[in-house]
Amino acid sequence: MSVFNQGSPHSAFDRCERIDILLPAGEFEIMSFELPELPYSYDALEPHIDALTMEIHHTKHHNAYTNNLNAAIEGTDMSGKSIEDLLANHCDNNAVRNNGGGYWNHCQYWEVMSPSSGGSPSGALASAIDASFGSFEEFKTAFHKAAMTRFGSGWAWLGIRESGLCVCSSPNQDNPLMDGYCIPILGIDVWEHAYYKKYGPGRASYIEAWWNVVDWKEVSRRYADGQ
Repeated sequence: MSVFNQGSPHSAFDRCERIDILLPAGEFEIMSFELPELPYSYDALEPHIDALTMEIHHTKHHNAYTNNLNAAIEGTDMSGKSIEDLLANHCDNNAVRNNGGGYWNHCQYWEVMSPSSGGSPSGALASAIDASFGSFEEFKTAFHKAAMTRFGSGWAWLGIRESGLCVCSSPNQDNPLMDGYCIPILGIDVWEHAYYKKYGPGRASYIEAWWNVVDWKEVSRRYADGQ
């Protein structure tokens, strides 16, 4: 199913971009994707997400996806393409699907969380949630169910469709950009590495704690960009 409006190619995650360097001759040297720096310290989301999990998640897992994505596209006609282009058009390549998905998914994951966040959305996003789900609490129930019922490893998403907002989930490092199901604006990582050190097998406890660090201003920005 096609996405009705993908918006700006930079709207998904502004830091998750390759860097092009202008050479003296006026030509661009295409650089590889880079692991983004977090906009907060590893312990900033305590006590909801612990510092050790954040550090390992960022420096080991996300870094590995970044390096493996670069290796997968180096020297191919995919080199120089945006991450959104790769996900939408080149996921028949398993290395791009797994590592490109892991790269983009984690980029958005860091950005939709922040210290001293939580609460509930306001403005246009709050109205859209009420229109699509009935209330914010009903949305949270649907999102929690999607995250809990994702068998094994994967993600749960809030996304934009032509008919309104939707909740869905995806396996492994897949995301809705790959099949055009929706424009994802909020995603939670339910791989065990995202929560096991603090919560053990308690995925439900992790999800409940995660709401306390959701940055609704950032999610609202993504919603506005996706319109």
